[in-house]
Amino acid sequence: MKRFIATAVAALTIAATPVFAQSADWQRQVVRIVSAKQTYPASAEARGEQGTARVKVYVAADGAVEKTELVTGTGSSTLDRAALALPSKAGKFPAPPGGATTIVLPLTWKML
Repeated sequence: MKRFIATAVAALTIAATPVFAQSADWQRQVVRIVSAKQTYPASAEARGEQGTARVKVYVAADGAVEKTELVTGTGSSTLDRAALALPSKAGKFPAPPGGATTIVLPLTWKML
């Protein structure tokens, strides 16, 4: 079996409302929560697909994921679908300190 890395990269971008209101601690919590749920889709792994997707996540004031949008794709429709589903799969985030917001997460799948 091939080894792989599936990670939510800690270097993330905050966007939209309010732009600078979210603490670095909250951002790190979101990355940890998403990273803990990220897996390599079996079909993508079997085909040797890899890449990094950037996903914009709309987070409600209570921490619920409202929707996701693909900002940049991986080149693999399987990995792109996994990237879009991952934030909702991760469950509810802690409430953002500045209220409802968006966060852009880079999600990477890489074969070792």
